[in-house]
Amino acid sequence: MRMAVYSAREDEEPFFHHFAPEYGMEIVMIPTDPTPETLEAAAGCDCVSIVTKTHITPPMLDAYKAMGVRFLSTRTVGFEHIDVDYAEKIGMGVGNVGYTPYSVAEYAVMMMMMAMRHMKTMTVRAMGQDYGLDVIRGRLIHDATVGIVGTGKIGATVATILQGFGCKVLAYDLYQNPALEGMVEYVSMEELLRQSDIVTLHAPATADSFHMMNAQTIAMMKKGAVLVNTARGDLVDSEALITAIEEEHLGGAALDLVEGDRLIYYREKKGQQLKNRYMSILNGLPNVIMTPHMAFFTDHSVSDMVENSIRSSAEYLQSN
Repeated sequence: MRMAVYSAREDEEPFFHHFAPEYGMEIVMIPTDPTPETLEAAAGCDCVSIVTKTHITPPMLDAYKAMGVRFLSTRTVGFEHIDVDYAEKIGMGVGNVGYTPYSVAEYAVMMMMMAMRHMKTMTVRAMGQDYGLDVIRGRLIHDATVGIVGTGKIGATVATILQGFGCKVLAYDLYQNPALEGMVEYVSMEELLRQSDIVTLHAPATADSFHMMNAQTIAMMKKGAVLVNTARGDLVDSEALITAIEEEHLGGAALDLVEGDRLIYYREKKGQQLKNRYMSILNGLPNVIMTPHMAFFTDHSVSDMVENSIRSSAEYLQSN
């Protein structure tokens, strides 16, 4: 079995070489992103491993199919960058990967704390040797009500971590997680937004969840509340978020993702004009913390993602 691995980061490569022999996989490293021009580099491979930088279109899937590729694995949880329906139509398998929920969950709680304690303003001022206390008095998570939207593995882990802070935790999901009984109080989305001092998003990106946080739902949020997003950029209507912060309805936001960030994050953009006005505006707001889609990025998660990409590919090839 041979796997074409596109765009492997330097930190991923040792894990590929470590796990490949365990699953009987030969690895072919391709340093570029998958594009119509680089597809031929996967010739002779049974499967392909990618990340989210490129949208995999039907013509690209046809080309892979014609050269003998049978399975496409994305080293991410999300797979909206792949035309899955078309892949299924032509008989090509598609798989995503899971990884420890603690990486994103711990990061989400960290971002809650940073937003509540005005860490962006504090850090920028300290770098300029301004050590005054004005406008940086923070709030305690212990005193807050935290609303978790989405209680799958990551959302449930956030709820578990928050038990140590002693705060009230509300939750909303289409399906209640029985493991959280006694930890959270399930309420309607509207009630969660009205009561929560912090709203943290842990929902998948689907047609139904697109812009779930929009002008109408953001208006339901408590005045001064903080929005945390470590899930998917498309969950939040950036225009509505900017308006709510500028009008001081919200107290701030902590964002590991922003809609339209796929062509910007993980790339060198120093000294360039960002072709995403939402990111430019949000990054300039003193009470908005932005990080470049890195909540997942721990040694444990990278190992999980690489191993699961190889393992799922090997299992598919051996059973189909």
